[in-house]
Amino acid sequence: QVQLVESGGGSVQAGGSLRLSCAVSGDTDSSNSMGWFRQAPGKEREAVAAIYTGGSIYYADSVKGRFTVSLDSAKNTLNLQMNSLNPEDAAMYYCAAGLIFDDDYVLEPDGYNFWGQGTQVTVSS
Repeated sequence: QVQLVESGGGSVQAGGSLRLSCAVSGDTDSSNSMGWFRQAPGKEREAVAAIYTGGSIYYADSVKGRFTVSLDSAKNTLNLQMNSLNPEDAAMYYCAAGLIFDDDYVLEPDGYNFWGQGTQVTVSS
């Protein structure tokens, strides 16, 4: 089992920044990929960014150049720095961990079996 606890969500104006953190604990050896996903009301959960085994990093096209994901191994924390936020980024953000066998699926939510409770991000125009 892997336990994930997100923090850092909040409300910002368009163009602003937020930094999300995910505290990771438990049997982390059971996962080889960690990621951030988001879900807005009435929409399906979608990938934001992920770090795969060996340190490969993947981003959704919609956040490339604006968001940066990082893993602090010393603190067992997955971070997401979000810059130039726009109203379309508003959603519940979730941290996830999973065992992914093909990097084609690193950004697929179905491949992740451990999830945090989420942290809300609101962006006003």
